[in-house]
Amino acid sequence: MLEKTPRTSSEDIRRQLAERIITSELAPGTVLDETQLAAEFAVSRTPVREALKLLAASGLVEQRPHTRTVVARPDDEKLAGMFELMGHLEALCAGLSAQRMTAAERDQLDVMHGEMALIVSAGDRVAYIHANERFHSAIYRGSHNPYLDEITHSTRQRLQPFRRAQFSTLGRLARSHAEHGLIAEAILRGNQAQAEEMMRQHITKVEDAYHRLIGG
Repeated sequence: MLEKTPRTSSEDIRRQLAERIITSELAPGTVLDETQLAAEFAVSRTPVREALKLLAASGLVEQRPHTRTVVARPDDEKLAGMFELMGHLEALCAGLSAQRMTAAERDQLDVMHGEMALIVSAGDRVAYIHANERFHSAIYRGSHNPYLDEITHSTRQRLQPFRRAQFSTLGRLARSHAEHGLIAEAILRGNQAQAEEMMRQHITKVEDAYHRLIGG
């Protein structure tokens, strides 16, 4: 007897679409048509509709009454507010990491930063994007505050398409790595105030780089 091919669930579709949005394969403003997606995933429109509702709940897409679903494109004021909150959350994580990271966690952060230098030298933007996320996630975990880690990751997900886009600007990999160096140095020295300030400045520069990219 032939085994049935597992059906693609709404969660599978949500996960795949979220990855495309986060990696900027689906840019802000892109229309997500239910019929086309149903054909692509070889399912009815029901699981697609459920997946889009899940994406809307996380803020990655916008569902407008009587119109199609589109990849979220926050207006300037909302985007500025998101970056402002991100700066405060990540600064708090960095400051707490300076206080609370274990010796092993500090060593790991130092090693990560060193490995990223090789990626910058190779000019590998995609590898740097993933390494960058691991670097920041290590700092979230280093706060040893699980709830702060959770909400910082959640806010980062909302900003992910915009944060990733800024790496397309000329020289941004090297500048980002240098900024990371200042953050890591402050954390390794246990300097809470400096770690917070360096992280806050870093997020501001991320926002500035994104606006330069789009000509804002």
